[in-house]
Amino acid sequence: MVMDQCDLHTCMPPIRPHVPFMLDLTPPPPPSAAEARLLQARFWRSVWLVLIFVLSLWLILGAVSNFHIDTRPYALYPGSPESLIGVLTAPLLHSGADHLLANSFGLLIMGVLLLYRYPASAPLTIALIWLLSGLGTWWIGRPSFHIGASGLSHGLMYFVFFSGLIRRDRTSIAAAMLTFMFFGGMLLSIAPREEGISWEYHLTGAIAGLLCAFLFRRRDPAPARRKYSWEIEEEIEAMRRQEAVDAELEVPRPEGVPVLWHRPEEERGRILSFPGHRRRGTADDTDTDDEDRDHKPTLH
Repeated sequence: MVMDQCDLHTCMPPIRPHVPFMLDLTPPPPPSAAEARLLQARFWRSVWLVLIFVLSLWLILGAVSNFHIDTRPYALYPGSPESLIGVLTAPLLHSGADHLLANSFGLLIMGVLLLYRYPASAPLTIALIWLLSGLGTWWIGRPSFHIGASGLSHGLMYFVFFSGLIRRDRTSIAAAMLTFMFFGGMLLSIAPREEGISWEYHLTGAIAGLLCAFLFRRRDPAPARRKYSWEIEEEIEAMRRQEAVDAELEVPRPEGVPVLWHRPEEERGRILSFPGHRRRGTADDTDTDDEDRDHKPTLH
């Protein structure tokens, strides 16, 4: 048995495209071949992970519709202790194809941006948005069944958008601009506007995303950027000033240190000549002794 639509506050976020504003983004230096391969592998890994998650949501919706499964035990009902399981399961449930289609587009775009640009922050960000949006809705939500992944999609949108404003590096700003262009309406959908839309899920997801943007602002380092000519000149001038300061404080080399006392050189040995040992009385006795003295020195 499927729950009645009148008892359901769905979480369908309005998708309102906005005209992007122009911003001069200086391109980063070209990556090396190894860096290009790593970036390409990270991009396709992000795409496949998000596609698998969205496909899983469609499979769950198909199973619920075909087998007429009652999803109310797995939905989130605020204030009910038995409904706390919905903190984990409610984002996996949707009221219909239109509801899931609206969430799928946001999850695909912002999920890839999150995993590709912020790989170190992505696991913690997704976990915190998932849990905090569910707990917040359970605390402040209206007494009805809340389901849908728009709490997660709002959290991702706020994280990517405000991370660009906080970090202010080129890739983060580009991701924030792309997010605002397609999903800028989420900035306004956190307030109660339409009947049957769970604005509580939107609000708590947005707060969780904004909190993660501040908490994890230093987890992913900014990519290298191409420097302007005046920045290089300033760095060279700073290096020269530092070298001048180091030269004044540097200890002189041993060759330049004056020696106060020279140790006299010691005589290490002499060369003494000894006569050769030969019999006397031979004709060449004298000549042989002279040659021995000249050619057989002994160290002493």
